[in-house]
Amino acid sequence: MGNEAYVIGVDYGTDSVRSIIVDTRNGQEIASAVYYYPRWRDGLYCNASLNQFRQHPSDYVEGLEQTIKSCLKKAGNINGAIKAISVDTTGSTPVAVDKTGTPLALTPAFAENPNAMFVLWKDHTATREAQEINDHADKFETNYLQYVGGIYSSEWFWAKLLHILRVDPAVAKACYSWVEHCDWIPFLLTGGTDVHEMKRGVCSAGHKALWAEEFDGLPPNQFFSSLDPLLDGFTARLFTHTYTADKPAGRISKAWAERLDLPTDVVIGVGAFDAHMGAVGGQIEPYHLSKVMGTSTCDMLVAPRADMQGKLVKGICGQVDGSVIPGMIGLEAGQSAFGDSYAWFKNVLSWPLNTFLPASKVISPEVAERLKAEISDNMIAELSKHAAQLPLHVDNELAIDWLNGRRTPDANQLLKGAFAGLNLGSDAPQLFKALVEATCFGAKAIVDRFNDEGVPVKGLIGLGGVARKSPYIMQVMADVMGMSIRIHRSEQTCALGAAMFAATAAGIYKDVEEAMQVMGRGFDLEYHPDRKASALYAKRYQRYLQLGTHLEQKKNEVSELVSNRN
Repeated sequence: MGNEAYVIGVDYGTDSVRSIIVDTRNGQEIASAVYYYPRWRDGLYCNASLNQFRQHPSDYVEGLEQTIKSCLKKAGNINGAIKAISVDTTGSTPVAVDKTGTPLALTPAFAENPNAMFVLWKDHTATREAQEINDHADKFETNYLQYVGGIYSSEWFWAKLLHILRVDPAVAKACYSWVEHCDWIPFLLTGGTDVHEMKRGVCSAGHKALWAEEFDGLPPNQFFSSLDPLLDGFTARLFTHTYTADKPAGRISKAWAERLDLPTDVVIGVGAFDAHMGAVGGQIEPYHLSKVMGTSTCDMLVAPRADMQGKLVKGICGQVDGSVIPGMIGLEAGQSAFGDSYAWFKNVLSWPLNTFLPASKVISPEVAERLKAEISDNMIAELSKHAAQLPLHVDNELAIDWLNGRRTPDANQLLKGAFAGLNLGSDAPQLFKALVEATCFGAKAIVDRFNDEGVPVKGLIGLGGVARKSPYIMQVMADVMGMSIRIHRSEQTCALGAAMFAATAAGIYKDVEEAMQVMGRGFDLEYHPDRKASALYAKRYQRYLQLGTHLEQKKNEVSELVSNRN
């Protein structure tokens, strides 16, 4: 095998996990495999009406094994040349574990209990707890929210922990510690048996769990115990030290080496969130906003440490030293629904298909299923085609993209989406057009916040499935932003980023910048703004902001009224 050295990048998404084998000499993808979580696909343990979205750890473990084995089989006889594995996951997606670091759902007593499973990033059952954390933080001289944009979100670590402890006494009693998905998988692969020895990544700790060097770790126990006695003592069962993703978490355990047929010297890297590793896989540059566009968006920006001295960007998902590229400040923002917004609209339009076709007496069940699949597979593309042909006017239908709340700027998961300006002529392409524009307006609000806070956005990088597969959406994005957007060549930037971190953790490259330079696949598409369209969108964007402000004010007025009555 000569000088060949391969690494594996594992990317845990919302619906599936994907693994790729990458040649460290050039970044070439040797093999890939994807595994769709069967329990998640069947809707188990979730209740969308309650904003409850849970995932069973068995989906993660089965997917890890099957995708890596499938990749190795496709790649041929290279098992001995695999040097390292690194993992990225969605987040904040934490789980209750016992002292051994085992998720409670993997124990018999909690095997079917959703509260003992991973609480997916999009789970918003903890909105009350998030608000309590925000109110509570105002009582302290030290601002413990300063590095997470000043607002704590229901999508994050502590809010979810407090909610689970409150609603499920059995889980609360059995829960020794609370662990992010991206930290648990490396712990699993290295054979960890003591949660205190788990290496926690600075990415998840800094952006979601309030860890900061300036606090000497997590906020003190008093901050949490005075919020709710259920949290008393938890900081001692969590962590003090954190690690950047270019560091090894350890080596693969003998059991997992045998399970995957890999050498026992394979390095397992410290884990991180998907968008952070995806930004690296997409070759992020300082002050270029790297937009990972999937079910939601995560927008990553890196800036030199010296430039960020004294700057705290309000209303984003945090700024953390080393969370993206070690040695630089990583800043995170994003939207709670992006691709999910289009999927929602598609589901609305598909209701007659899903309801009437299976019971049709005109066609056979087999034909009905094929017809339903054909229409479903082509719906977004056809809507995009017709929406692109519609004339652009300032007074077109207008939408607000908060269908799953607002992540940034200024997190508020209680907000709702909306359409305005509808009439009897408003049809599906026009509503889809308004929805696409709304998601792009939401993206522009993020750029404006960075610019307003003295962190200039100098360019845009598009990553993920929506970026590569939706030309209409990307053109609207460029027009709304008034900036060009480059689309990365790789369809698997998150997994590729994980592979780059794996190569660095294994010592093949001295730092992740060198790995990016050698293993990066470059850009193959670029969308440039149409100046005429940008001028019209600038006016529509102001209307979007006005409508959003009005809706938020009314929401607050109603909430205050209800609170006063109670």
